[in-house]
Parts: sequence; structure tokens; C-alpha cells
Amino acid sequence: MDMNLGVTTPGYDPFGVHIWNILDHTYHAMAYSERALIWHAVLPVETVMPTHAHPTQDEWMTVLSGEVEVDFLTDEGYVTRKAGPAETVRMPMGIAHAVFNRSGSEATAVCGVAPTGKLYEMFRAIHGVSDPREFVRIAARHDVDFLRSPE
Repeated sequence: MDMNLGVTTPGYDPFGVHIWNILDHTYHAMAYSERALIWHAVLPVETVMPTHAHPTQDEWMTVLSGEVEVDFLTDEGYVTRKAGPAETVRMPMGIAHAVFNRSGSEATAVCGVAPTGKLYEMFRAIHGVSDPREFVRIAARHDVDFLRSPE
């Protein structure tokens, strides 16, 4: 799929999908092609995207408002990095990471992966899934490996 020409505005969905609820985070696709997927994310207070890795994708998150913490799993254990407005967190492929909003206020960000791989289809399939085992099973079928259950 090639990227189409145009502007994506809040509430407009050029891809024929809805806004996704992924573990209480709200994602809205902004740009989509085989080469990259970019989405707007709303991370409510005290939410987390549990530890996971993208074996075939680089990921990034540019914080627009609030603050997020990202725990990276390294050979020495977990290393935490905080990011606030206008800061970008880089999450290289294969590096396990978890994203937290412990800031006391809602955070928003623009996120992306390259290449898209199966992530767009995963968001569609995983939207609203609350059962942790089913969530992990769907993610694994779409090349996202969770190291911890989203319970």
C-alpha cells in the first residue's frame, strides 16, 4: 500500500478504520504505508504498555504533552528513560521496552514504526481486547512479542 496524498486531522480517518483502544491507550492512525505507520496516542494517567519487543521494526514516540517513562530491558536489567514535550524516545528493533504514564496527568504522543509490518493489522485485531492471554496471542501472530502479560 502506498501512502495517499492528504492531511489527517483529528476525527478524520483516511484509512477506513476506527480509533483503537489498546490497553486503555487511544490510538488514531495518521499515516500508513508498507514502509511506515504513524499514529497519535493518548496515554491516560497510570496506564502502561507492558514489556514487549518488535523484532522487525524500529519504533519511536515523540511526546506532545505530559510525560512518559520507558523501561528498556538491557543486559544489566531495566533502564528507565523519561521524556516530556518535544522529546523523542527511540526504541530500536529487538530491544524490549515498556511504556508508562506515571506523571499524574494525561500524556499524548505521536508514535511510529518502520517498516509497518503487521502492526496496522494487529491494532485492528487487538482493539478492545481485555483478556491478557488473548492479547498476547494476537500480538504474537503480528510479530510483537510480549515478555510480560498485560494483566
